[in-house]
Amino acid sequence: MLLVPVPGTSTIHDLWAGTKLLVVFGLSVLLTFYPGWATIGLVAALVFAAARIARIPRGALPSVPRWLWIVIAMGGITAALAGGSPKVSIGGLEIGLGGGLNFLRFTALSVVLLALGAMVSWTTNVAEIGPALATLGRPFRLLRIPVDEWAVALALALRAFPMLIDEFQVLYAARRLRPKRIPQSRKARRRRHALELIDLLAAAITVTLRRADEMGDAITARGGTGQLSAHPVRPKLADWVALAITLSAGGAAVALEMLLHTSP
Repeated sequence: MLLVPVPGTSTIHDLWAGTKLLVVFGLSVLLTFYPGWATIGLVAALVFAAARIARIPRGALPSVPRWLWIVIAMGGITAALAGGSPKVSIGGLEIGLGGGLNFLRFTALSVVLLALGAMVSWTTNVAEIGPALATLGRPFRLLRIPVDEWAVALALALRAFPMLIDEFQVLYAARRLRPKRIPQSRKARRRRHALELIDLLAAAITVTLRRADEMGDAITARGGTGQLSAHPVRPKLADWVALAITLSAGGAAVALEMLLHTSP
């Protein structure tokens, strides 16, 4: 479920979109400078608590393909071969666990960052992202940065992305249903795959242009692109509480990381 809010209402759903963007940005910066286990654990706890409050069902979680598990396993084995501290001794043989632990840490970091983005997608209406960015970027207007235009471009992209995914899935399914001859040689099979790819790209470009024309007409009929970046919503008490909790968790994570690094 990409860019599709999970149905229902909760405290997380009712938060201002700008607050969620600030939380994701702040936690991402925190994980960038302090990518330790303590920080990852605290951020994962925040994400888990937010998912419980928002009542995100298990069906919203994406399915992991089998080939991705194979790639992760191969990466873990390769990283484990690097060794490093800490080391364990088994039967007189020292085995370094540093490479494997680092791989697990960066894998957990990637999962937590993806979960942060998914929480915004599951609890935020796409139409609220553009106005929130326009409001957050208001100070940059003093530097003559086209904040409103960027917010409109992002809002249009976010609205068009799920729609285009559906269109491409329909095109691919229709292409597979077409009867086709079975090539006899390997060269003929490669040629057929190349022709199919060209046909799909041409059809995808045509559908994209048609959808863009329809969206342009709809935007014009509703008053122009200025409506996409104009929204009266502002932070409320719950937003300030969420920001305070995030700042407290970030400060606790930094303190734990510094304590762990300074302890012998």
